[in-house]
Amino acid sequence: MSNSFGPIGFFDSGVGGTSVWSAVNNLLPNESTIYVADSANAPYGERSAETILALSIKNTDFLISKGCKLIVVACNTATTNAIAVLREKYIIPFIGIEPAIKPAALQTLTGKVGLLATKGTLGSALFHKTVLENAGGG
Repeated sequence: MSNSFGPIGFFDSGVGGTSVWSAVNNLLPNESTIYVADSANAPYGERSAETILALSIKNTDFLISKGCKLIVVACNTATTNAIAVLREKYIIPFIGIEPAIKPAALQTLTGKVGLLATKGTLGSALFHKTVLENAGGG
């Protein structure tokens, strides 16, 4: 169960999400935070969607056991493959690292953008939906 005094939880498959965690700590210095770096299972990008979801649930359950009031999925691959299920399964809010297609599509002058992403992100339904909605489908 969520409480307004609990920490903000973060998880990623490794330490890449620490940039998000650090930015939140700088913006909200009075908030306590917990960061989970699932380095034992990194990288998530080559894993199946089912495995990514299972790992995301495991990380979420751990953060909830620590009293987190909100969870930041600081991993593109976990966001694109698991956040919809996490939002349905748990009563606390989730913030994800959504694909950056929309801002890139709005700023490109040539109609083309470059993208670095894992196989797990590129194969996800959320990524494809975001491309279709914001970048004309490719």
